[in-house]
Amino acid sequence: MKILFTGGSSFTGYWFARELASQGHDVFAVFRRQPHEYDNELRRQRIEAVAKVTQPIYGTSFGDDKFIQLVRAVRFDVLCHHGAEAADYRSPHFDVLAAVGSNSRELQGVLALLKETGCTRIVLTGSVFENDEGFGSSPEAFSPYGLSKALTWQIFRYYARTHQASLGKFVIPNPFGPFEEPRFTYYLIKNWFSGNLPTVNTPEYVRDNIHVSLLAKVYARFVVEQPTGLSRINPSGYVESQEAFARRFGRELGPRLGLKCAIETKAQTDFSEPRLRINRDVAAAAVQDFNEQRAWDELADYYRHLMTASG
Repeated sequence: MKILFTGGSSFTGYWFARELASQGHDVFAVFRRQPHEYDNELRRQRIEAVAKVTQPIYGTSFGDDKFIQLVRAVRFDVLCHHGAEAADYRSPHFDVLAAVGSNSRELQGVLALLKETGCTRIVLTGSVFENDEGFGSSPEAFSPYGLSKALTWQIFRYYARTHQASLGKFVIPNPFGPFEEPRFTYYLIKNWFSGNLPTVNTPEYVRDNIHVSLLAKVYARFVVEQPTGLSRINPSGYVESQEAFARRFGRELGPRLGLKCAIETKAQTDFSEPRLRINRDVAAAAVQDFNEQRAWDELADYYRHLMTASG
């Protein structure tokens, strides 16, 4: 298939675009800037890797003039709109309306052009952090960013129906793996390599952590087999408390890296997020070629090289 893919510079976008390309699809990966204009080294590395296996289109955003020209010039089989405005996504001051506007710029014109060229399939990436997504103790959005994702979905849903396009929603839980930004798992690894004991401050939160390589395989299958009309999938990985996941992470990586991977926990006092928020579709049941032990091996190799290079 010819796939128009946005958001390939992100952690999950890198994995999704790479998986689609590895299965033989012709992926046109859209990037907002030229590679050298990104000041984040990790993001530049992902872009360079994606560009080797896709047809990169630099200096364009969803719905702008260059994007419209691309849609007019190439007959795509599916639009995978993975990109979303996410700058300062953790901030309570995140601009919801500006993000929604960016995510859906000129949507009606894009849909009309896609239909004109024979493309009536769209896959939109959602997040378990949205309101009314996942299963858990509260239906509210985790943050203004989650709210922006939910509103983007509603807009796409409305206009996909009016343009008679099939719309699939792929809801991401909590992926982890190589080329991820330095978040929770990186914090654990960095402390273990330094001989320190990391602390889990939110041990009671129950989350849905998933190997990004598994998530990418489920994504590619969903894109290929997307049903007509409205569809969705909420892939799920390790459903457990953050304490349990941190211990799992240590059990798997400790022997592979030759490290003592112990943790300590603190009594959790901050419950500003829902205690439970998870997906419900078992990801491993959706694909046949995922090797869990290989995924842990690859992650250990990645962190070994990364920690060695960083001293």
